[in-house]
Amino acid sequence: MAVLSDPIADFLTRVKNAGNARNESFTAPYSGIKAEIARILAEEGYIWSCDIVGEGKDKAIKVKVKYTPEGKPIVTDVKRCSKPGRRHYVHSDEIPTVMNGLGISIVSTSRGLMTGAKARKAQIGGELIALIW
Repeated sequence: MAVLSDPIADFLTRVKNAGNARNESFTAPYSGIKAEIARILAEEGYIWSCDIVGEGKDKAIKVKVKYTPEGKPIVTDVKRCSKPGRRHYVHSDEIPTVMNGLGISIVSTSRGLMTGAKARKAQIGGELIALIW
């Protein structure tokens, strides 16, 4: 298995590609930040559910992909903003709205990972992880 330089981008790409391939679910290697991103996506209605499977070294995140009644994937695209080589930090008033409110931004704050709308409301900035629509 290849070593990834950006596992968060890999996870977000798996979410998008699973929807485009019409897969019911997919698994990704576990990490705490990926589990939090999956939790946010489930809370916001972009995926059906996320479960932690396995133990120890074989721990993984199983994500059930969500589709519209017409069969189109809910997650149509993702953009990784902060990358390992170039971090992107924003103040609370600089957090972007995605597709005029049709998408979400994920921000890593001092209070944990949260959507851009919640961070704006709490008036805290942080590292802009990704935009999802």
